[in-house]
Formats: sequence, structure tokens, C-alpha cells
Amino acid sequence: MNSKIIIPISIVLSVIITAGIMYSVGFETESQVSQALPTPEIIYVEKSNSEFFTGTNDIKKISSQEDLKNVLETSAVFDGSFYNTRDFARNMLVDERVAFEMSEDSAAMPVAAMPTAEVKTGSGELDYSTTNVQVKNVDEPDYLKNDSKYVYIVSRNTLSIIDVYPAESAKVILKIALDIESQHIQNMFLNGDRLVIFYNGQSDEEIIPQYDFVPRRSYSPVTHALIMDVSDKENPKILKDYSIDGYYSDARMIGDFAYFVTNSNVDYQYPKFPVIMERSIPIMTPDAFYFDNIEQLSNFNTLTAINIFDETINSETFLMGHTGTFYVSEDNFYLTYQQNMPYGFYEDSAQNRFFDVIVPLLPRNIQDEIKSIQNDSTISTSTQWIKISEIMQETYNSMDKDSKEDLFEKIREALNEYDVKMQEDARKTIIHKISIDESKIEYVAKGSVPGRLLNQFSMDQDGDRFRIATTTEYYTQYQGTVRANAVYVLNEQLDIVGGLDQIAPDESIFSSRFIGDRLYLVTFQQIDPFFVIDLSTDTPKILGELKIPGFSNYLHPFDEDHIIGIGRDTKEIGDNRVQQLGVKIALFDVADVSNPKVSDDIVIGDRSTSSEALYNHKAFFFDKTREILSIPISGDAGNLEELSSSKTTTPDNNRWDGFYVFNLNNIDGFNLKGTITHSDDSSRYYGMNNARTFYIDDILYTVSEDRLKMNSFDNLEEINSIKLTNTGKIIEYIEN
Repeated sequence: MNSKIIIPISIVLSVIITAGIMYSVGFETESQVSQALPTPEIIYVEKSNSEFFTGTNDIKKISSQEDLKNVLETSAVFDGSFYNTRDFARNMLVDERVAFEMSEDSAAMPVAAMPTAEVKTGSGELDYSTTNVQVKNVDEPDYLKNDSKYVYIVSRNTLSIIDVYPAESAKVILKIALDIESQHIQNMFLNGDRLVIFYNGQSDEEIIPQYDFVPRRSYSPVTHALIMDVSDKENPKILKDYSIDGYYSDARMIGDFAYFVTNSNVDYQYPKFPVIMERSIPIMTPDAFYFDNIEQLSNFNTLTAINIFDETINSETFLMGHTGTFYVSEDNFYLTYQQNMPYGFYEDSAQNRFFDVIVPLLPRNIQDEIKSIQNDSTISTSTQWIKISEIMQETYNSMDKDSKEDLFEKIREALNEYDVKMQEDARKTIIHKISIDESKIEYVAKGSVPGRLLNQFSMDQDGDRFRIATTTEYYTQYQGTVRANAVYVLNEQLDIVGGLDQIAPDESIFSSRFIGDRLYLVTFQQIDPFFVIDLSTDTPKILGELKIPGFSNYLHPFDEDHIIGIGRDTKEIGDNRVQQLGVKIALFDVADVSNPKVSDDIVIGDRSTSSEALYNHKAFFFDKTREILSIPISGDAGNLEELSSSKTTTPDNNRWDGFYVFNLNNIDGFNLKGTITHSDDSSRYYGMNNARTFYIDDILYTVSEDRLKMNSFDNLEEINSIKLTNTGKIIEYIEN
């Protein structure tokens, strides 16, 4: 079965004019200079259809190894082999909704809560806080987990278990080196007396490389999910060692089930399905699926569900693009990525752009003459163009100046409109929705929206609606770089049912937070517009806007009328440049949605000051009941003296690391309660990566790579401290 696949394609503009123009915030840099670039065009590519790709966009099962080979071989028809005489840019975007011109004999074609560091009640009715997560009851992995008495830390290839309550008698119960390949463990879940530790390893096998004759070792990435029983803190036991082909991408825990995604590149020479093993013994091959569309099939993305208290396991894998950002509700897993069409689909064809846009605007008699020449198969394409250009030149020479300028202006407007449409269609975020219910995994729908995501907080599920905020950026010949933001509302099948675009033109989204029927959005270029957007219907609308210097990288719920933002202060220094200043924390009052305002803000340090909470929400700690906010801070000690407590000491390298702890309420705003110093007094500098705060009862715990500190909630007086690195002690190895 043969047909013509009509593909609107905009030529890619030097990887979207490089990231520098895409993010032309211009922090202390010279103004960006627009460059003259090729014009977006449209082409018509002759391809062959098959039983595997008919353009329905439906999900299809790959039932056998032979099926997999056939799917990959057929998809290779859409690869760059047709255009191997030219060099094309990879990793570009194009509209997934491909139109098919068929031949006559062809067949027609739960509500997101306001989570914080979750508070739980442990043994003896002690309150304690856990990981700061996006969705209530959906745990996120971290390198540190705690309950009401113990802290569990994975670092490099070691596991530490520390008895931290009571704080006065805190001690390390166990520090063991796990006998594993990975030296960089960072993701773990804690559920009762079970730990789930994720790490990357590798498998090896012999293959004969293409056109070679000698077998060679081939090493492939493997993700391990290690389930441990830690009921006996001094003698933890490995219960399960699951492994699955591919790199670890992300994970969530809901109830007793851990869900994790792995990503494995497709080996076109030796294609194979991902396999799940338990202690190196194969136990299942996930059902595999692909999508009936012309898109680069580059990766197997595998979603696996395991019950950590029994042997229940299920998994499905999807042949598609490389997944990036995830959003997980209690009942759905959303995988997203930037659409990536096959190598070679970006063919430079000014011809179609000329005939589709320019010719219809010329005088009618000229159109007829051009079409006559175009349809004359007796002359070559180059000769056709010579004749057409002569006719056009004669026409222009016969026109008066005003008429010619009017015509040229109409053509420019039409070309710009055309280019904008092509560019917008060319930049899509693909969304895959997969329902999860304990071990049941079921693919639901695929959708797409214009633009790119910032992070997981750009997405949200509310009832049967999925909401997503994106930034769209593109370049056209007549407008230069165009940038704007939007929010879209999608139904259960991921069809767009509403949206609001052109939010803050020329700016980019720096942070977003969906809470109930509102979206709080921060965009930035030179000032910080803070938007309150109504999502109570499928037609979003802006309720209020506030413009202040600086920007917020992360927004956190305070209560129904207040939002906390953490980012940086800025100031304009001329020539469209902006200088970043210190870490800025703001409390936004949104009680009057039409007139949001800043209740209070505070700036810490100067441009040398940094905080992991700017880019990792797990480093941000806030407890509304206790009115406590804790954030890690690292900076030049001399620039922090104004806010540092008298107990702060300055290390020899003048670099201070620690935590700023504030009392925060909606009446008094931010009041510095004190600081907790983590600076290393020795010559070695650890910094403040992996900084975390939590509490158990009346003790505030702060953790850095170097140490764990325990301080009184009331006055931050230090009660105890445990060194985590370079202790000089023997590390025991666990027996498997």
C-alpha cells in the first residue's frame, strides 16, 4: 500500500538560534543581536506506508521479536537515508498531527492538595516531617529518608542508619558499603521497615559489531531496585534485587507500590526488549508498545510497578522518544518529552513556500502564467524559475512605487503568518498518560501542547482535567525571536479543551504552581511578573498580576491566601542587562486575586550567595503549624554577617555554609530565628549540595554532605552533631 504523506515542516533554525537566544534574559551579558536566518519552509515527501505505520497515532502492541525488527526497519524508512547527501540538525520539533493524502484503494485513516514536608505520627505519637513532595500521598525518591526515630542516608555506595531520637544520645547504628557497581546512589524510598534503593549498573554480553567478525563485549545500562528489610537496624537484609534494562529516570511510591521509569536506547543492529531480572535470573519481559506515527523511535521507556512487601511486579515498555519530565498523581503517570522527528525530515524547500504563500498574492494573470510554467514538464526546474522570475520582474517594473510596496507588505505579512504557524506547530511537548492502580498499568492516551516545560511543577491533574504550562520560543525572518507563555487544559483523553496563550510575551516561565483551581505563575526577563490565573473552568483567565524586581525559581503553598517564592533579587544595569543579586524569599498575598502583593520579602547575601532550594524543592522546608522555614545557604561569609547569628563562625576560606531558619507567618512575615552552621573547619570544602531539613517532635535536623546537626526548635541551640564523611572508621560490608 502506497500513499503520499504530506508533512508541513519548518526548517530548523540553527537549533533554535542556540540556547543563548532562547533564554535571552541577559544576566550581565551584552544584548543579543538578531541574525538573518533561513526561512521556514514546507515540503512534500514521498514515503511508503506499511501495516505498521498507517498514521492513526494509535498505540500498537509489539507481539514478537520479529515484530520489533519489522517496526524498526519500517521506521527507518522515515530516517535520513533519503537525504544522506546533506547535513541536517538533529533533535528538532515538528507537529505530530501529520496529514495523510491517501490513494483511492487505501483505508481511511484526585484533586492535587497543598503538600509540604509531610507530617506524620510515628511510634509514641511523635510528629515528624518527611520529604517535600509535589502531590500528597505520592512520595518522591531522595538520598535521605527518616521516620520518627531513624535517619537513612545513601551516599556514593554506602548506606548509613542513624538513631537520631532522642537527639542527646544520637549515634550511627550502621554504616555499610554496598557491594554494587554504582558509586553514586541518590534515590531511595522508605516504607515502614522496607527500603527501596535505586542505582545504575550495567550488563555485558558478546556481540559482533556491524561489518566486523570478532565478537566484542557490549555493556548496557541496567537499573537496579534493591529492596531491603531494615527492621533489624544492625543487620539489614537484601530481600530482592530487581534489575531492568535502561538508565534510571525517576520514581514515585504510592502505598506499598514503587513505580519507576527506565530508559534504554534502541540498538538497531541487535534490537531486543527490556528484560526484568531478579538476582540475575530473568523473571519477565514487559509487554511492548509503539505508536503509529512518524516519530523517531529512539528509546524504550519502561514503567515498572513493584510491591515492596511481596513478589507482585508488573511492567510495560513503550517505544518512543526519550522521556524527560514526569508528573504523577495517585492514579496516573504522565511521561513527557519534546517531540523529535526522524533524522532527515528537515529538507530545505523554498519552492513549496513560494507556491503556497507568495504566488496566490500576485495579480491573477501572473498567477496563471506561473502555474502554466510550473506545469510544463518539458523544461527543467532551473529553466522554470528563470521564466517565472522574468515574469515577476516585468510585473514589478510595470507597477508604481506605492502599489509595489503594498504588494510586498502583503507578502511579508503572509509569510510571517505562515512562518509563525509552522514554527508553533514545530515545537511540541508530547504527553503520555498511563493509569496506575497498584500493579495494574494501563496506557490511556497521548496528547501534545505547544512549547516546552520548565519542570514537574509545570503540570497538574485536577479531577478529570490535566493542566500544563509551557513556554514557546521561535524565530522568524520578519519578527526575530518570539517568546510567550501559555497554560492549557486537557481532558481525560489529553485533548486540549481550553487554554490561555500570549502570557507575558518576550519572557519565559521561571516557576509555576497549580493549587486547586488556580495557577500561580512567575515569568521573567528583566522584572518578575507574578500571575494569578483562574482554572475553575476550561477557559483560563488572568485574575491578577504583580511586577517586582527579581524572580522566583520555586513556589510553595503557605495557605489559601499566601504563596512563598524563593529565587533571586535583581537590578537593571542598562543596555537590557540584568544583574543577579542575593537569594530572595517572598511571601505573596493573593487574598485579593485581582491585586496580588508582596506581604514581606528578604534578601540574603549578594550574587555570591546560593541555595540548593533554588533548583531542588527537596531542599526547601516549611512547616506552617510550627511557622518554621529553613533553607540551605552558601556564600561569602563577609556578605552574610548582617543576618548571621553571633554563634556563626567563619572558616578560613571565608565561605559560610549552613541553614537560615525563619519564623514565618502571614502577620509578621519573615523573622530570622537564627542560623545553623555547617561550614567545614578543615581545609576540605564540602559545600551545601544534598542539603535537607526535617524535624522529629521538638528537634530540628539539618543535613549536609558533611554532617547531620540536631538543634532545639525553640532557640536553635545545638544539641548534637554527627559527622557523616571521613570519620576514619571501618566500613563493614554487608553479606548478601
